[in-house]
Amino acid sequence: MKNPLRDVHEGMKVVDADGRQIGTVEWVQFSDEDPSTPEAEVITDGAPRRQEDSLVDVLAKAFRADGLPEELQQRMRRNGFLRMDAAGLFAADRYILPDQIRAVSRDAVVLNVDRDSLIRG
Repeated sequence: MKNPLRDVHEGMKVVDADGRQIGTVEWVQFSDEDPSTPEAEVITDGAPRRQEDSLVDVLAKAFRADGLPEELQQRMRRNGFLRMDAAGLFAADRYILPDQIRAVSRDAVVLNVDRDSLIRG
């Protein structure tokens, strides 16, 4: 089965299960699918991260000071995730797991859940 994160890039619209635009993709992180390399497969700004960025550096940037539980962070590292810049002045960013994605089109990520079901950042 193809990983839906492969077709996602920074700046894409994020649409919830009801068809409402709820934000834009801010960050894409793949799981480390190649155990022979220690680097996580991360894409931002439409280009792979530099090799000299360690996994710790990448994760620190991704999670910032969100205070997510370690178990959840491990799940996200294992499966990959998107970080969504939520629409709205006081809206908190959200994390999207691959199993919450229904489809990816040319310009949008369509979810199979509503905004409240996403992990708050």
